[in-house]
Amino acid sequence: MNILMVEDNESIVKGLVYMFNKNGMEIIHKSTVDSAIDYIGEKRDFEFVILDVGLPDGDGITLFKEYICDLDIPTIFLTANDDEESIVRALDYGAWDYITKPFSTKELIARINRIIRRTKKTEIITVGDISYDSDKMVVLKNGKEVELTSLELKIVGLMFFNIDKVVNRNIILDKIWEWTGNYVDDHTVTVYFKRIRQKLDTDIIKTVKGVGYRIDKE
Repeated sequence: MNILMVEDNESIVKGLVYMFNKNGMEIIHKSTVDSAIDYIGEKRDFEFVILDVGLPDGDGITLFKEYICDLDIPTIFLTANDDEESIVRALDYGAWDYITKPFSTKELIARINRIIRRTKKTEIITVGDISYDSDKMVVLKNGKEVELTSLELKIVGLMFFNIDKVVNRNIILDKIWEWTGNYVDDHTVTVYFKRIRQKLDTDIIKTVKGVGYRIDKE
């Protein structure tokens, strides 16, 4: 599999090339926005994108929005630890995932493989006795539809599309603002998740104290 990696830190790139090749992945490396745009315009021989948010000649998120997202190619962003605003923007524009620096090469490869598996599967994601059908936008418990509000369905969808990863409470707050246009506080998020858990009648949604929520596949 060919992976387009847009990253200006040569030490990061060098550290990834060996492990990626070992796992059957070939890196096509570009270090600037301009060189990435030129390559994307000439060739479409890549199946995945790893994109740094901060590049020397521009914004990686703008590059994604204007040149990559319409290609429908899975993309993971590399971000700084304190770059939450950029993470929210990237997810809003359609990024599949993000990973903060410094990161483990094994974790990055695992996330890529997980996304690849998801793109090859049906759009029904199942954890325990709960299934989320993103095409029909319904939640099923043991095959029977669970009655949820439109907002509750979107929150559940956000959680299911981030399986095995903590979804930060601030990201949830931003998404609710985007979906409804209404300001909600931290307590309101707690109430929403309490109601969702009651309706699902299951404990698949875990609280990560002081951070957010997570659904584990296993």
